[in-house]
Amino acid sequence: MASLNSFDRVVEVQTMRRDDALRALGLARQAQDHAEQQLRQLQDYTDEAEMRWKHRASQGVTPQLLHHHRQFMGRIDEAIRFQDDVINRLKGDVEHCEQTVLLAERELASLSRFVERKRMEQLQHLERQEQKRNDEMAANVHRRQQQAQNWRPQ
Repeated sequence: MASLNSFDRVVEVQTMRRDDALRALGLARQAQDHAEQQLRQLQDYTDEAEMRWKHRASQGVTPQLLHHHRQFMGRIDEAIRFQDDVINRLKGDVEHCEQTVLLAERELASLSRFVERKRMEQLQHLERQEQKRNDEMAANVHRRQQQAQNWRPQ
């Protein structure tokens, strides 16, 4: 029984590892979602800025204002490319975390099956011992009955 208790502890530790992997996956997905939200904000801002520029450009603009607008839009495009890179890195992190969770779940399932098999073996062993004791008691009772029947006072 003590060996099964140590197996229970191993299962508990593996369960904690799996739970830690799930938490890490949740945080990685949350970071990816946040980065994607930031990218959408940048893209929305770009769309709004372009609409404002088209409206303003229809009224006439100076070459200096056009130059500043292009620089500004270039910086936003650079921020969008940077955010795309961040998202790609975070997608890789999520995939790594997903693989870690899958591995931890497989190990936990395998370990749980092993422990369950050991429990069943131990239970079967105990049942066999109990059956052996019952068989021995029945044999002893039968032997005594046979001896009592065969005994004749002289």
